Amino acid sequence: MRDVVAGVAMAVAVGLAPGAGAAELKVQPADSVESVLAAQMGKRASLRLRSGQEITGTIAQVTGKLVQVSAVAGREFFDAVVPLEAIEAVLVRTKD
Repeated sequence: MRDVVAGVAMAVAVGLAPGAGAAELKVQPADSVESVLAAQMGKRASLRLRSGQEITGTIAQVTGKLVQVSAVAGREFFDAVVPLEAIEAVLVRTKD
């Protein structure tokens, strides 16, 4: 669990670096991977998994255990369902 929090914190730190423009990513102390993903619903994001794979697409739905990613990059006619515990980091584009 600490690895997940560290991964999200690292992704957020990169997103909030000076010069990060258009979109804004804000994280509160009580946030979790689930709440960060829920805030990104309808937007594109990349999920770095513990296996090392990265899945990029639109966050369609977030539940207590799963996240549904639609329009998966490189597989536009596919959706993916990923267990929250498999996510190491959430990456969100903050600059155009």
